[in-house]
Amino acid sequence: MLRNRFAPHGTTVATLATAENTPAMPVIEPEPIPAPEEPNPLPDQLVRLRHKVHQQLIEELDQQLVSHLPPVEARELIVEAATQLLALEQSRGLGEHRERLVAEIADEVLGLGPLEPLLRDDTVSEIMVNGPHNIFVERGGRLYRTLYGFRDDDHLLRIIERIVSPVGRHVDEASPMVDARLPDGSRVNVVIPPAAPGGAKLTLRKFARHRFGVEDLVRIGSLSQEAADYLKAAVEARLNILVSGGTGSGKTTLLNVLSSFIGDDERIITIEDPLELQLQQAHVVALEARPAGIDGARQIAQRDLVRNALRMRPDRIIIGEVRGPEAFDMLQAMNTGHEGSISTVHANTPRDALSRVQNMVLMAGFDLPDRAIREQIASAVHLLLQIGRMADGTRRVTHITEVVGIEGQTITMQDLFQFETAGRDAQGRIVGTLQPTGLQPHHADRFHIRGVTVPLGALRRERMTANE
Repeated sequence: MLRNRFAPHGTTVATLATAENTPAMPVIEPEPIPAPEEPNPLPDQLVRLRHKVHQQLIEELDQQLVSHLPPVEARELIVEAATQLLALEQSRGLGEHRERLVAEIADEVLGLGPLEPLLRDDTVSEIMVNGPHNIFVERGGRLYRTLYGFRDDDHLLRIIERIVSPVGRHVDEASPMVDARLPDGSRVNVVIPPAAPGGAKLTLRKFARHRFGVEDLVRIGSLSQEAADYLKAAVEARLNILVSGGTGSGKTTLLNVLSSFIGDDERIITIEDPLELQLQQAHVVALEARPAGIDGARQIAQRDLVRNALRMRPDRIIIGEVRGPEAFDMLQAMNTGHEGSISTVHANTPRDALSRVQNMVLMAGFDLPDRAIREQIASAVHLLLQIGRMADGTRRVTHITEVVGIEGQTITMQDLFQFETAGRDAQGRIVGTLQPTGLQPHHADRFHIRGVTVPLGALRRERMTANE
């Protein structure tokens, strides 16, 4: 019912040119991500041998000593010990499998077993374990089934325990769902029976080693150069920006890029659940929410962190994702002098993002009229960036939308940029680019107040033609 109170998205936007008179768009082809060859499963006798040597290492090695060694030295020690034990076994037929067995035994002792090769593979962005012999990965936005696997359910549960124990989490029948974070920042979600009747499930979103910059997003076609120029000016002019998109659409990556435009002379407070941002500025204070424990205590809510951040003399407040009643405090901060805030929200369109924010404000428990909430939103949020994962797996910014104001019960908006497609190429990838609509921003005065030059040239539609 709430969404119906908003006018359809784009009603204040001028009609774009038709297909017949639209100039040809430059073709930007995302670089394909090759999938490395995976080893075939080991024969059963070698699997048993690997498990036997692994158990011997667990019994004979000084675990305290290994845990205190630097990672490189610890692996060298395990590799040497495993090599000696395999030699003592005098197993025939090892041949080319010897080095692989040693490496996999080291992964079992020191890491996450069969997941280790996938963690080292930079082409993998997400790992999904649906069972001991059913592991999928995401590469380049597409899902692939792998040849890796666990021995059985118990093996998978032991690896899960190895993940959650160091971060003080516990998973069992009484608490069958848990979120955790690996030391490198990768996010892990675990669900076990009875919540997952078919067996334990594990989802791991890898922490990107390579920090994407704006030039990377332009190169792969997620942003156009003109849009990037405008967003840089918008951040420098301290416009409040909300990044909207679905799960896995690239919201955090885009948030990282936007934050890179913030000056080194500003104090930035980040609020996340869990920590994911990779800000490079010198003056960054990271705050992290924490769920309640098994006893229901010790929770640190994002709303409490937002309110506390206001007392920490922030120049900017960046909320990794607005999920609940903290939306009310975020709007209050934006409307009381803390401009230049950036956050993300789960939504499929810019209009849906505003509806989501309104619903989350109501979760704060205040009995506010709908119009009062919309007035707060309209005055607080300046830009909405919609990012989505296309059918070919690529992530693209599809809209840069300006919040203009409010008329009656409707928040008015206009699209400054829209993604336009021109079909598919021979490989089936979507061809298109983020084009300006030709409309001029209503917030131009904010640029002038901050001494930021409005990149009006970037907003001219004719600049995007292939002939120029």
